[in-house]
Amino acid sequence: MCSTSSSPPVDTVSDTDPNSLRYWLALLRAPLSGARQWRQLLELHAGPRFLFQESRAALAGLGFKAPLLDYLKAPDWGGVERDLAWLSAQSGRSILTLADPGYPPLLREIPAPPPVLFVLGDVAALGSLQVAIVGSRNPTPPGQRTSREFAAALAASGITVTSGLALGIDAASHRGAIDGGGRTVAVVGTGLDQVYPRRHADLMAEVVEAGAVVSEFPVGTPPLPAHFPRRNRIISGLSTGTLVVEASLRSGSLITAKAALEQGREVFAIPGSIHNPMARGCHALIKDGAKLVENVADILEELAGFAVAWQPSDGSRPAADRPESAAALLLKYVAWEPTSVDTLVTASGMSAEEVAYLLLDLELKGYVASTPTGCYCRITYDE
Repeated sequence: MCSTSSSPPVDTVSDTDPNSLRYWLALLRAPLSGARQWRQLLELHAGPRFLFQESRAALAGLGFKAPLLDYLKAPDWGGVERDLAWLSAQSGRSILTLADPGYPPLLREIPAPPPVLFVLGDVAALGSLQVAIVGSRNPTPPGQRTSREFAAALAASGITVTSGLALGIDAASHRGAIDGGGRTVAVVGTGLDQVYPRRHADLMAEVVEAGAVVSEFPVGTPPLPAHFPRRNRIISGLSTGTLVVEASLRSGSLITAKAALEQGREVFAIPGSIHNPMARGCHALIKDGAKLVENVADILEELAGFAVAWQPSDGSRPAADRPESAAALLLKYVAWEPTSVDTLVTASGMSAEEVAYLLLDLELKGYVASTPTGCYCRITYDE
């Protein structure tokens, strides 16, 4: 077990550099109130190393409190060594600081940029043109399908899709970008030695191959609730625009959208049924000035210099592939929001057994999708 000491390990080259990575990582663990205080500290000194060399009296004169003063005189060098060990353990790992020329330029512009970024995968993906896609962790099947299709289309247009690796819309967006043969970036709320949620271990590995996973949190950081609002500002900060697919009025996705607005970035929202609570957050954003989008062309026209490389589908099917007779009749009663079997029995006049059989047929053919609550949603239509 590494012990905490008041001086860093001997490294003649890096430790005489005021921007030595060791000092950035040591300061990362200091009891600071946030990235804004980081910026205040860095503006007062030529590099992090000088903060550790400053006298306690001088630092106290700047208004810094006792916990920070104590830490600067006894930093967590053991934690620094764990970060450096993670960095050197295998290829494809990077740590960027605000002093690094490879730090993502758009992210550097936000009011409180993360001072240190831990990266798995291609660092260049962080500086590429990005559009964030965010939304509910419990979306409707049409919402998942929409986010996946938008992500695939954006990726096919050469735009990196950025999201948060969470359940629901986030996961569908990452998979859509991968399906589209493009790049995707995941911003997470833990250290990169962990996977959260655990079920996304395979997805995280796929994202690393197709782009990058990034975090502002050092190795060993657990998934604490307070980390995810902080994570959201990075998602929007890396991106030219943020698309909200489905979100309730209390959704964390609205935090990301608000951060995007504060950062001077575009906000896009997809409207939905007035009966769908997952659409209310998007409707609120549209009322507040977010751009209503129905296809990827609506997004691309806001990104100057990019042509539409994808023709939006209207969701219709060729005539030869349309359902017939009883199935076609039942399909007319399946709404875009979750519809119960009892409602379909009453509306169609069919028996429960016949409705169940026809719903299975329609689901297998891709016309409807079942929900975890036993309801069904329409996911395509016929003229």
